[in-house]
Amino acid sequence: MARTVGAPGTPQRYFHSLWLLSARDLKVRYSTSALGYLWSVLDPLVMSAIYWFVFTRVFERTVGEQPYIIFLISALLPWVWFNASVGDFTRAFKKDARLVRSTAIPRSIWVNRIVLSKGTEFLFSLPVLAIFVVVSLLVESDPAKTAHLGWGVLLFPVAVLLQTVLLVGLGLLVAPLCALYTDLERTTALILRALFYATPIIYSVNDLPGVFQTLGMFNPLAGIFSLYRMAFFPDQWHPELVATSTVMSFVILALGIWVFRTLERPVLKEL
Repeated sequence: MARTVGAPGTPQRYFHSLWLLSARDLKVRYSTSALGYLWSVLDPLVMSAIYWFVFTRVFERTVGEQPYIIFLISALLPWVWFNASVGDFTRAFKKDARLVRSTAIPRSIWVNRIVLSKGTEFLFSLPVLAIFVVVSLLVESDPAKTAHLGWGVLLFPVAVLLQTVLLVGLGLLVAPLCALYTDLERTTALILRALFYATPIIYSVNDLPGVFQTLGMFNPLAGIFSLYRMAFFPDQWHPELVATSTVMSFVILALGIWVFRTLERPVLKEL
């Protein structure tokens, strides 16, 4: 007798289908590219090199912490996960319109498979961060300029979980809206460009002056990125910032679920 993976609609079948679709995305990405895995790390590496050069060699750096390259990469890697996921959300239904219409599995899987596949690429890119940490320990003679792994590394899984919650919520919100309103795809791209500079990546929340520091706390990525940086920079710990990001991430998830359920039928008609 053939082995089944669960009846239609069961969690077992859902997660099996989610894994198959995510694995397909990764296989297509890596098997059709000559550089393969390098594409997962090339973008954040180039961005880090540019900002490191500008803020340490061209201008006198007044933001961030030492070593600045570790400070940058520890936020740039999760930003690439966020940016790539939201960009793909805008095309989540149109890209596989025939499968979306014909399959019996819940349509939310077309959002969640993006979060999973891009999240897997993020995990694949972490060795780059580890390499830079080791290099900083070997090259720098000044202990103040080296990266040291601290107790904050225990918060890393919490950061991954919170970012997953945030991305799922945004995906359930963005994907159906972009399927119904084409102009939102370009609007989302513009928002992502602005959000990069409005998010503590090349700087920290501590570097923001006055009212901007208060406004920056309402960016859910701010608290999440501070958790990533806690592994190397204990001064990045801000309980109120993390609490705000946690609440906002779950509020966005709840809003996304409501919007997705409301717009699912109109989206299917549009496709």
